[in-house]
Amino acid sequence: MFALVDCNNFYASCERVFRPALEGQPIVVLSNNDGCVVARSNESKALGIPMGIPVFQIEREIRKHRIQVFSSNYTLYSDMSSRVLTTLRQFADNIEPYSIDESFLDVPTAEQQDPLDFGQRVRATVKQWTGIPTCVGIAPSKALAKLANRVAKKLPSGVKTLLTSADQTDALAATAVGDVWGIGRKHTVRLQAAGIMTALQLRDADDAWIMRELTIVGLKLVRELRGESCLPLELFTPAKKAICCSRSFGRSVLTLDEMQQAVATYVARAAVKVRKQGSVAGHLQVWLETSHFNQSAKHFPARGIRLETATASTPELLAAARPLVEKMFREGIDYRKAGCLLTDLRPAASAQLTLFDDKAARQKSAALMDAVDKINQLHGRGAVRFGAEGTNESDWQARFNQLSPQYTTSWADLPHARTG
Repeated sequence: MFALVDCNNFYASCERVFRPALEGQPIVVLSNNDGCVVARSNESKALGIPMGIPVFQIEREIRKHRIQVFSSNYTLYSDMSSRVLTTLRQFADNIEPYSIDESFLDVPTAEQQDPLDFGQRVRATVKQWTGIPTCVGIAPSKALAKLANRVAKKLPSGVKTLLTSADQTDALAATAVGDVWGIGRKHTVRLQAAGIMTALQLRDADDAWIMRELTIVGLKLVRELRGESCLPLELFTPAKKAICCSRSFGRSVLTLDEMQQAVATYVARAAVKVRKQGSVAGHLQVWLETSHFNQSAKHFPARGIRLETATASTPELLAAARPLVEKMFREGIDYRKAGCLLTDLRPAASAQLTLFDDKAARQKSAALMDAVDKINQLHGRGAVRFGAEGTNESDWQARFNQLSPQYTTSWADLPHARTG
């Protein structure tokens, strides 16, 4: 029996935890550079604020309805996600963190006698310990648990179980096929063209046809909808095969020096992620972008380089990226975005050295990177930076003008408790 615990309107809920006065007020959270709406509270949804809309298009609604606007506070959201996950570990030994605001739990055998009570206790504890509201869906498969959670969001109790055939059939009949977990846009069009409009019709479809149209992955999903568990919990996060870091600039970048700083910053961030999963990269790609709306001067160059020795060393990756930027950059071009991609990732322990590599020097470099990562983890990202990255105050950095305090990770932002 699986439970899917989903945090309600997670980004907006995180903003409310330390500012209770926001309860009941409409909230929107913006993307990087304060560009588009990426999260909404229920109150904002009720006002008709669509997901992904540029914020400048809803300025009138923001003023009229006094909508609270926040920049994305990823540091706060990540820490609150970790706190929710720690709380969930009080209820189950086997947990799969599916996303920043969702986790699958293997419901313990002792709790399966009364799963509804189990779900209510999970909700109450997460709310009490973290301040984050959740919904819980419980079913015999992950796909049905996902569907149960979808139904739970509309219930005052916030918990829904799909344990009987009748309950499963009713929920599947009321769900459009495009809303089924794992069914993308292209598959939705294909299924609808074949007359499959609901999740129930998908569940009851012919296995041979599903295998032919949706492959073995689709067949497993259909069996999940029938209550057969085909997708076990992923208890260990698989290592990524590629790591990307890309951002839009706070303003146009017009000089080579600033572009080098920007790319160096993104390469350094990507290198940290590679080291965190214990990998090294064998290939580096860098790209630059002008605005897609600039019809007069479009430039979207990209260059890559295969590294002689796979590495996660920031200095080595910075040295490889610098000439790539020099070859691509054009003076007078209005650049609005840049990024890097590290691929050909492999375990650091299995990295093959060349004949001319100095093993001692590489061990020293690895120790240095480990020390830098630990300092930045303790004191915040950017506490120790490489000179090529420029400063934290560089005005090409993405805008976060509505950023809330980092209540849980910064001593300076700790909330103050007052009496009386």
